[in-house]
This record gives sequence, structure tokens and C-alpha cells, in this order.
Amino acid sequence: MQQRHYRLRHDNFARVVIFHTRPHRAACALFAATVLLAAGGCGGDHEAGADDQLTGTVSRVVDGDTIVADLAGREERVRYIGVDAPESVKPNAKVDCFGPEASRANEQLLPSGSRIRLLVGAEPRDRYGRLLAYVYRKDRDGTELFVNAELVKRGLADTLAIAPNTRHAREFAQLRVSARRSALGLWRYCR
Repeated sequence: MQQRHYRLRHDNFARVVIFHTRPHRAACALFAATVLLAAGGCGGDHEAGADDQLTGTVSRVVDGDTIVADLAGREERVRYIGVDAPESVKPNAKVDCFGPEASRANEQLLPSGSRIRLLVGAEPRDRYGRLLAYVYRKDRDGTELFVNAELVKRGLADTLAIAPNTRHAREFAQLRVSARRSALGLWRYCR
């Protein structure tokens, strides 16, 4: 019977990769794997999963539908689910009508340091690696503002329903109809 011996390597995505090595290290490697898995990985590199709720603070606003958030000491780019604000900072693209206004409004809704709660989508990341989430601003009085909905309600963003992240698609569609009928934001100035 052939014996297999292993050593561990931990990569940046909190996975444990096992390689063959010398016999005297096998017991240590298996023990280390058990400890890593029980602790949920190394150094707090928890990968957000579907429907996770995370809390943090806003580091900065990128544009009308994206922020950078500090989540337990880790910077994370967060793209709002279900909304699509006009472009204002996309490389090699022209600035869309009402893009700068949507970005400024997002900065007013979520100034740097704002406390937030994120509800991660059923599909947690987009093709660019951004965390996909419903974003709630936590106010001092204990109330929360649903930022995704507020942007659509004020006419600062259109709706964008991409399955499986469609939990609030109906609500957003109703807010869009109301904003468009009232000629709010981009519905007044853009065609």
C-alpha cells in the first residue's frame, strides 16, 4: 500500500490546497487544515456568500451605483443590485447625461464614513469581481434608508434586473414608473 503525504498552502481565496511532501509533515499539515477550516480561513478573508448580511462603513463613492466600503478592515468595491445609474467615470466611455448628478447624489446619500448594512445578492459577484448588494444606510436613530430604492425613486438611476438578483425588481419597477411620470432626475433631462 502506497502512503501519501501532504503539505498545505493557503491562497488568497481562503481555500486550502494540498500538495505531496515528506512523511514527517503529514500529521502537521492535516492538523493545520482542520484548524484553518474550523476558523473559516485565515486572517478574516471571509468570502461573502449569497444572501449574507454584512456591515461596514463607506470609504468612498465611485459613481452613481458603486461604492468602496470598509468591511471589517477589508476594502470592497460594492455594486448596487437592481439599479443602473448613468455613467460618469467608466474608462474610455463618454459621460452619460445626468451621470455626474447621480454620482453627487450618491455621495450625499452615503458620505464617507456612513454606516451601512449590505444584503449580498443570490449571485454575490459580477464579472468584474465587485460585490453585488442591496445597500442600506444606518442612521443614528436606528432607521435605515434603502439606497438602491432611493436612487430609482429620485430619478437618479434606471432599473436593471439581472437574474438571480431580482428580489426587489418589482418594487424598483414601480418606483421607476413613478419617477418617470413625475419627470424626476434623468427622466426630465435625458432622452
